[in-house]
Amino acid sequence: MATKVYIVYYSMYGHVAKLAEQIKKGAASVEGVEAKLWQVPETLPEEVLGKMSAPPKGDVPLITPNELANADGFIFGFPTRYGMMAAQFKAFLDATGGLWRTQQLAGKPAGIFYSTGSQGGGQETTALTAITQLVHHGMIFVPIGYTFGAGMFEMEQVKGGSPYGAGTYAGDGSRQPSDLELEQAFHQGKYIAAITKKLKEAA
Repeated sequence: MATKVYIVYYSMYGHVAKLAEQIKKGAASVEGVEAKLWQVPETLPEEVLGKMSAPPKGDVPLITPNELANADGFIFGFPTRYGMMAAQFKAFLDATGGLWRTQQLAGKPAGIFYSTGSQGGGQETTALTAITQLVHHGMIFVPIGYTFGAGMFEMEQVKGGSPYGAGTYAGDGSRQPSDLELEQAFHQGKYIAAITKKLKEAA
């Protein structure tokens, strides 16, 4: 039976979605792994999103809390709001009380990726504050550390991400993920998928 890795994300302007696509490719590159993209539901009305110039969300399916139980591992992605995950993703996690009561996600590995507006906008605090959600579910946080190699030490160009996970900078919204940021996202998907597979096989 295939190892199921769910890439679950919220993206308002598309930056997190682009990272998610690469993470899925990376996870799917591991033999025996089935990677699937999911979006969490939007909480803002269409009228408000229109005023914010948010583009359409695309055709990635929406996930319900109970569907998380079907996965063997996760990679969660979201934009930053004041150094923490966006409210839309927090609202989704707040709805997982049933899974928490039964600890159905306990022991499952999970990684984190993110997008911020600037270099000081919360690349690491977003990951740090998100870990509390994993802890209460008993999930195993899987950082990428420095396994991305030389790409972790890039100093000649702006690059998001950290040992906690892949990341990108959106700037005023016009900046898109760089090739190096997308490579790191692919690496994260592959890395966490391989660990998820090992844990499932060892169970």
